[in-house]
Amino acid sequence: MKSWRQSQILEIVDQEAVASQEELRRHLAGKGIEATQATISRDLKELELVKRAGDGAYVRPGIERSSPATDEQLRRAVATLVRNLERVGNLVVLRTDPGQAQPVAILIDRAQPAEVAGTIAGDDTILIIGRGEDAARALETRWNGVVKG
Repeated sequence: MKSWRQSQILEIVDQEAVASQEELRRHLAGKGIEATQATISRDLKELELVKRAGDGAYVRPGIERSSPATDEQLRRAVATLVRNLERVGNLVVLRTDPGQAQPVAILIDRAQPAEVAGTIAGDDTILIIGRGEDAARALETRWNGVVKG
């Protein structure tokens, strides 16, 4: 139970700006996980989460967070390195030149688009797992505009 709760805490703080233990407790309760403030406090310490300077949200130390600069890097990378994209249900497949898929996937992961649950990259192909068909459709529409100029 403890490892499951801690994995859910990491998922929550990776996806949202959570600035208090009470807010984190509410998010956990929404996932069906009941935890006391003392338990959450111990979990935060064990997970070595720290508070971000700008807004006081909990983050993993050393993890780059999305920023306008990261978003712009991703937009430029998609515009210059992605040759084709195709949506299949909640998945989006990006095709790049050989050797370019992993750097683009890293930028996607750093930018943390809300629509993206995760990425898998090979040499010239990136599989993006969307948070549902609507999210994948939104990614397809936005990035098709960038790729096609």
